[in-house]
Amino acid sequence: MSTQTPPIPADEPVADTRNPRLHRFRPRLLDSLKGYDRSQFGADLGAGLTVGVVALPLAMAFAIASGVKPEAGIFTAIIAGFLISALGGSQVQIGGPAGAFIVIVYGIVERYGLANLLISTMLAGMLLMLLGLFKLGAMVRYIPVSIVIGFTNGIAVLIALSQVKDLFGLQIDKLPADFFTQLRVLGGALHTLNPVALLVGGLCLALVVVWPKSYRMDVDPHSARARFSRIAAHVPGTLVALVLATTLTALLNLPLETIGQRFGGIPRTLPSLAFPEVSWATAKLLLMPTLTIALLGAIESLLCARVADNMGEFKRHDPNQELMAQGVANLVAPLFGGIPATGTIARTVTNVRAGARTPVAGMVHALALLLVVLVAAPLALHVPLAALAGILLFVAWNMGEWREFARLKQFNMPYRTVLVGTFVLTVVFDLTVAVEVGLILACGFFIWRMGQLFSVQRLGEHPQAGAMVAAVDDDDASPSPTPVPPVPQALPDGVEVRELYGALFFGAVGKIEGLAEQLPASTRLLVLEMHRLIWMDTSGLDALEQLHRQLHRQGIALRLAAAHAQPLSLLRRSGFADQLGVHGIAATLAEALAEPPSADAAAQHKP
Repeated sequence: MSTQTPPIPADEPVADTRNPRLHRFRPRLLDSLKGYDRSQFGADLGAGLTVGVVALPLAMAFAIASGVKPEAGIFTAIIAGFLISALGGSQVQIGGPAGAFIVIVYGIVERYGLANLLISTMLAGMLLMLLGLFKLGAMVRYIPVSIVIGFTNGIAVLIALSQVKDLFGLQIDKLPADFFTQLRVLGGALHTLNPVALLVGGLCLALVVVWPKSYRMDVDPHSARARFSRIAAHVPGTLVALVLATTLTALLNLPLETIGQRFGGIPRTLPSLAFPEVSWATAKLLLMPTLTIALLGAIESLLCARVADNMGEFKRHDPNQELMAQGVANLVAPLFGGIPATGTIARTVTNVRAGARTPVAGMVHALALLLVVLVAAPLALHVPLAALAGILLFVAWNMGEWREFARLKQFNMPYRTVLVGTFVLTVVFDLTVAVEVGLILACGFFIWRMGQLFSVQRLGEHPQAGAMVAAVDDDDASPSPTPVPPVPQALPDGVEVRELYGALFFGAVGKIEGLAEQLPASTRLLVLEMHRLIWMDTSGLDALEQLHRQLHRQGIALRLAAAHAQPLSLLRRSGFADQLGVHGIAATLAEALAEPPSADAAAQHKP
């Protein structure tokens, strides 16, 4: 017989036998280039150029809203966007500066300064690389959807609030990062409102909203409107609004603040490489900003990759490779003055709908932006900030999942509490506090719900809705019934049987602790039937041991019957099975009832 190992298919990754705990660094680009032909390149080229046009105004808007110069957003889109596509684990994801980072970056710049933002971004990049290297990409999916929706909507509100200043043309030197202080400062400056800025920003917002989208085509493909929509959908509405507003501002000399007036324009070359000075003291100071950037970057990139997977016949993304690529991008981009980057859903959706096939499209998008910087950077001098504010209001609206607030009444109280609590904390405090408190609330509610699902029933009393599913609301599915074992016609005198349901863990031990006091005075033997006890932890084991000691003092024997593998293994490994004696653990309820109680009483250990 031949012992030759069968060949591994080309599309399956080879395991790293030297250290299987580490994820192998293999970008999806390497697999995509196998059999790459001219037709695929043509599709990727067209998609990349389209996304590059879409990304240009967004990159500048995100940077300005974050409190940094517009070129920082463009450089981030070029450098980080290229690296995320070239090294990532998704075929079509586009990376770059994201709207979700606006509030985070603005707060860090206000509190720690621009230099420390760059350092924090690099440290977050290292953390993202480690998360991917140690195969922790799937851990991000353990964050409840209520938390994700809560902080996403909260960030959208803060983005919209941050654009009020430029949309209304208010005369404010610098907008503070604190929510309530922002409201006070904006309210105090309303008398400086610029009607022209409000008109231009409002028109830009309206144009972006009504501009034809590639995913909103007319049902009649032969109508004139449908033909116009197909043509217009290939030109982003954000770019059209930006070009028109810039042209009007320059030709009519409108009294609007522009990029040139506030920032002095955009350089036509990439910045030189510069290494910031990092010390241990600085790293400790930036711990929370680093964790915030890493957490948000991981969540956004993996959510975006999942959206891209569902939009076409693409191979499922590799979450660990994606995190490592995000880490490299956030480590390198700050060396050139870049800000945090992650996967961006709007640009990724545009990329897919424009016909992208491989990561080459994302690389083309970055090169297209570089070409724009080298050729057309001086044109940005006349871009009005009110127009960018109108575009960002549209981004903030699309970013939030506002329908979830209307649907809250359909869900249970824990879900509503976590979602609304995370939303409020994100707006009032910051993302880190919101996620931390949200996770604590989610864990607390989960423990409570699982504790409610555990119950102790008399033999033959199948748990009804008030027992087994006491904590289950309309949005939850009731557990499938487990086959009930045969119930004896009559129990021997002095014998009590209780059936355990659910999981016996630290959140449910209270239902065991008072069991001894509930037994009739004539009880000589208590049998705990465990065939519906699916899991037990050490706290549950300790509760059983305390019950055993209490019953022993009352002269009552204890037996366990029909235990599953996990509880049975814990009982044996802890030595509690030996304490119960020869007949202390029975395979079936009938076997537990067959032996007289006196045999157990003789085998009881001395306390």
